[in-house]
Amino acid sequence: MSNKQRFCLTLDLQDDTVKIEEYKKCHHREHIWPEIPAGIRSVGIENMEIYLLGTRLFMIIEAGSRFNFERDMERLSSLPRQKEWEEFVARFQRSSPGAKSKEKWKPMEKIFELSGK
Repeated sequence: MSNKQRFCLTLDLQDDTVKIEEYKKCHHREHIWPEIPAGIRSVGIENMEIYLLGTRLFMIIEAGSRFNFERDMERLSSLPRQKEWEEFVARFQRSSPGAKSKEKWKPMEKIFELSGK
């Protein structure tokens, strides 16, 4: 049995192809601020992936058993440059001004799983 946790979240971008391309670009390895992935790792997130379809983003977070989503996402929001990053990317997203990441990204309900043999 795995002691990994998986969280699946969604968020919508503004329906603007120029903004969507810019959002994608700022998430490329060579453009993302180095403090952002460092902060994500520092709160116990082991893997994070973001997928895009149209204006809909889908994020998968994987973390160990000690990770507490509410506590550790709150801790992430308090790290250096994280608030600045959230304000920077908010201009691409459909969200309330000043919203923290955990307020913008909405958890998805798992409705099916195929596992085992």
